[in-house]
Parts: sequence; structure tokens; C-alpha cells
Amino acid sequence: MGSTGNTAHREPWNKGKIVGQKAPFKLKDIWALRVRLQMEGRVRELALFNLGIDSKLRGCDLVALKVRDVCHGDQVASRAVVMQHKTQRPVQFEITQAARDALQA
Repeated sequence: MGSTGNTAHREPWNKGKIVGQKAPFKLKDIWALRVRLQMEGRVRELALFNLGIDSKLRGCDLVALKVRDVCHGDQVASRAVVMQHKTQRPVQFEITQAARDALQA
């Protein structure tokens, strides 16, 4: 008894695509993104991008940052400590001058 069902061949969604960990940004790519965001006047995206590069935080932790996490009064801090949501571990990072300039804008 042979089975006569609808056995249409379905391709996997990731066939022919590169999967897995992606290569890190090169320094020239980072600067190209920064310049493009500056030229377009996208201050929020530039600040988040710079903080993401500085801190190496996950995206969910990055968008959950508050102003008080990176500022003391009206001054942007040179260092910050943030608690990771997934691991509940503190992450200390230095805020570079490029990120401070973007945060003050």
C-alpha cells in the first residue's frame, strides 16, 4: 500500500543563505555608518549606534537604556555601568568622545 498524499517538495527557508554568526564590522564600515547618520541628521540612531559599539550590549539592553544611565545631571558620563537583562550581570564600559558628542546633540 503506497501512500498517496500531498508530498510536495518544500525548500528550507535558509537554503542558499549564510547562517550563523556574522563577521564583525570593520573600522571603515563603522566610520561610514557614523558619517552617514551624521549627514542625515539622525541623532537618536547615531547615539544608539555609538553606545552599541562602545558597550557591546545586546539590542534589548541598548534600547532599554535611560538618560540617567549615561548622564550625571547635564554632563554625559565618561563611564557607565548597566545591568544586563538576560544574564543579570553588570557591564561597565567607557563612553567615547564620539558617543558623548552624539548624546549631547
